[in-house]
Amino acid sequence: MCQRCGKPLVSDVSTTCGECLEDEPAFLYARSFGLYEGVLKKAISLLKFYGIKRLSKPLSDIIFRIEIPRVDAVIPVPLHEKRLRQREFNQSALIAKYLAKSLGIEVLLNCLVKIRDTAPQVGLSSRNRRENIKKAFEIRRSEMIERKNIILIDDVATTGATVRECSGVLKKAGVENIYVITLAHGMME
Repeated sequence: MCQRCGKPLVSDVSTTCGECLEDEPAFLYARSFGLYEGVLKKAISLLKFYGIKRLSKPLSDIIFRIEIPRVDAVIPVPLHEKRLRQREFNQSALIAKYLAKSLGIEVLLNCLVKIRDTAPQVGLSSRNRRENIKKAFEIRRSEMIERKNIILIDDVATTGATVRECSGVLKKAGVENIYVITLAHGMME
């Protein structure tokens, strides 16, 4: 796995994938609890698409099975307000809330915002995912994050397009270090 983004490597002798070498992400590293398959996929789907919110606590608890860096705050990948109205909750924000509480730090919910309603990333190629999510996020109240170390939390990372875009916006706003943590990582189909 790439030491930077967590994607599979094409060579046994490298530690960084070609994409990270070519276009270095703004985050220090990305880690996931597991693959987006089996029971983990089912639990995430039940939370995200069926509104079984009580799964957010046990899902946030499993994140502690991976190394968590010392940070000042947790920021969830936001949903656009239209999607948030449809779903009625942001699964990443629920997980971030429990994670921050367990770490004894703050969760920043209205700092990173999604300003553009994008098409769902599912089914898009890696290139189309990057294009789809480009310029979809902005920072509000940058004073809340300047010079801070943060965890950017999301439920699933596939190509990393969303967390790369969010991280770039956060870094430009003055975040010191960004660590991406997701419940699962998946492979493009």
